[in-house]
Amino acid sequence: MALDGFVDQSLSRRAMQAELLDAETELELAYAWRDRRDEQALHRLITAYMRLAISMAAKFKRYGAPMNDLIQEASLGLMKAADKFDPDRGVRFSTYAVWWIKASIQDFVMRNWSMVRTGSTSSQKSLFFNMRRVQARLEREAAAVGERLDKHQLRQMIAVEVGMPLHDVEMMEGRLAGSDFSLNATQSTDDEGREWIETLEDESEQASVTVEHDKDIDTLRGWLVSAMQNLNDRERFIVRERKLREEPRTLESLGQELGLSKERVRQLEAAAFGKMRKSLEAQSKEVHEFLV
Repeated sequence: MALDGFVDQSLSRRAMQAELLDAETELELAYAWRDRRDEQALHRLITAYMRLAISMAAKFKRYGAPMNDLIQEASLGLMKAADKFDPDRGVRFSTYAVWWIKASIQDFVMRNWSMVRTGSTSSQKSLFFNMRRVQARLEREAAAVGERLDKHQLRQMIAVEVGMPLHDVEMMEGRLAGSDFSLNATQSTDDEGREWIETLEDESEQASVTVEHDKDIDTLRGWLVSAMQNLNDRERFIVRERKLREEPRTLESLGQELGLSKERVRQLEAAAFGKMRKSLEAQSKEVHEFLV
């Protein structure tokens, strides 16, 4: 952390010592980069406005991101601004660059705030960065007239203020309540403390349930094999094709293969099932109830 602070101060000092560009020089550098891809002109332009990038990055420190990372993202935004800047529009580069720097920093903060995507639309992005400010203002205004807002009233007023659905405000409030924590973190400062992941309920089946289920399946499979042994070859073939295939065949296709009518195949199938039912009933009443 101390090293981060040292690097921040070093960058800030260099940025403060950079030249200040007047409008005419700024325009010349912008033309040189746009028209001739003059890298020295680009370097002067970027260096001159690094103090602007650092100043804007500092405004987002409260979101918990390292200052060096914020400065890096601000620098990327500044370079994008320089690459897309059109000097013919008569706008100062600093005015144009502010939008790109801010957008780059905000995207970085939202990407790193939580593993869950914090917001995907421009309105959700605006809510993320303005909700606390709007909330504080509404609370001040209510306090000034002697009122106290409960959480539900406050959320409703914020939704009206920013023009977004109430459920979006509730969702964003949860996101802003805190960033992610590791499930492997201990519940106390004691190194021997229990990890949070140990408090999660195991939703998988218990071993006893799994073993019992597997045993039942094996028993039913044995009964089925035994019942099919009482069938002749043609009946076993029909049962396999009609009931044991992943994609059961039709009576018509079986009839064409066996040289029988569709009705005759249906009769053989019914007879086979009748034989199997009697065999299974002789072995277990539970199987009879299961098949019914």
